[in-house]
Amino acid sequence: MQTQEFADPAQRAVQLSALRNRKMAASAQAYVRGSTVRFYQWLEDSPRAALPEGPAVWICGDCHIGNLGPLAATDGEIAIHIRDLDQTVIGNPVHDLIRLALSLATSALSADLPGVTIARIIERMVEGYEHGFERGADEAAPQIESEQPKMIRKLMRHAASRSWRHLADERIEGTAPIIPLGKRFWPLKNTEREAILTLFEQETTRRLVTKFRSRNDDAALRVLDAAFWRKGCSSLGGLRYAILVAVDEGKNERHCLIDIKEAVAAAAPRSPEGEMPADNAKRVVTGARHLSPFLGDRMVAARLLERPVFMRELLPQDLKLETGRLSHRETVDMAGFVAHVVGRAHARQLHATDRKAWLAALRKNRSKSLDAPSWLWTSVVDLLAVHEVAYLNHCRRYALDV
Repeated sequence: MQTQEFADPAQRAVQLSALRNRKMAASAQAYVRGSTVRFYQWLEDSPRAALPEGPAVWICGDCHIGNLGPLAATDGEIAIHIRDLDQTVIGNPVHDLIRLALSLATSALSADLPGVTIARIIERMVEGYEHGFERGADEAAPQIESEQPKMIRKLMRHAASRSWRHLADERIEGTAPIIPLGKRFWPLKNTEREAILTLFEQETTRRLVTKFRSRNDDAALRVLDAAFWRKGCSSLGGLRYAILVAVDEGKNERHCLIDIKEAVAAAAPRSPEGEMPADNAKRVVTGARHLSPFLGDRMVAARLLERPVFMRELLPQDLKLETGRLSHRETVDMAGFVAHVVGRAHARQLHATDRKAWLAALRKNRSKSLDAPSWLWTSVVDLLAVHEVAYLNHCRRYALDV
């Protein structure tokens, strides 16, 4: 049933701004997720030791815990990868490490874990990250199940068991060939609908959907329904659409859900080394192919309403990590594993000599009491304090607005 409150597309900007403020006020973790731009401003302004200049590689740029999780490849294989590359740039890998550490530390504090947990998180993160380099940079090397924390093994089994029905129930409230308008999905403007239909007539779009092993390469596509998608936090305000598509015909017909998202300028500092596409959508897709091959191979850059967008099919196996209220040991083990995933994503872009040099740089400036670089510890401690103040001020402003 269509909710009248969201019936007028002209009011989207106002609604999305209020929603963003509400979501960021929900918790300190939500505030960290939604404040990517300010993270880099705070990092630049904070009084701390100079950060090492790591090798110029594609980085996530917004490497928090919720941006990692199981992803399926076009051939059906599943692995934990970085799953959100909106902010990806060729930059300093240090930025991914600090943002991930801040995310994990905030999660630990929100779960009322002691301060010593944060120290252990930092240590285990560095250990896991370095281990990702030592194992090499072969992107085809499988993630060894015995090295996964129990929570990850459980999540991977859950991901492998999911089907289209699970995805449809979660995203569009059932398998009927419609996208229900209401709180999550809003009506399209006529110009948006026409542009989307035109986009799905293009061969590049058809190939994006038919490249999966289980589908015919020459299968036809048919748009069943489309809607504006009120989704995310930091990305609220840009174009975002959900497209329900029929693939093939007759007894071979299958339904799939396509996510179209506007590509905006990245906040992460860019390295002067390396060449990046000027088009933001092509930048996102290129970064994804370097950092998360399973995801990057399922993405395509396009133009919609004169704006850069990237497209991907959402699969039942694609999930995000939810830390919840983990114990001290579970949190520390999780920190080591996700840092290992990020380490492998960085390492596969480097030659052996460059990997060795970066590992040597990481192993400098460690104190006797903490087996981690001092710059990482001080950055996280400083940023925790800054984020806490900013979060409380945000909540105060939000409370006055409602």
